[in-house]
Amino acid sequence: MKTPLSLLALLLNFVLISGAWAGGPWHAASQNTAGWQFMTPDERIEHQRRMRGFESYEECRAYQTEHHALMAERALREGVELKRKTESGCEQLRQRGNLK
Repeated sequence: MKTPLSLLALLLNFVLISGAWAGGPWHAASQNTAGWQFMTPDERIEHQRRMRGFESYEECRAYQTEHHALMAERALREGVELKRKTESGCEQLRQRGNLK
């Protein structure tokens, strides 16, 4: 069993690492991925891998449109209206210079 002090140290490390990731590569998360709550952990990993793998904005948008439709369908089955994210992951990648 971990002691409260070791748990606090672990939490502090996580916070520090999270700050370092902020300037790192784009990552999928609930704040920037439509339908995050309807994806399995494996789907989330695959989504992030695919998003990072695109070279063109058009490829990214085509995938994102397909992904949003799938997530909207899953949300509808759960009786939930899928809210659109204000900023597109593809747009974020383009602004960072990752997409042509």
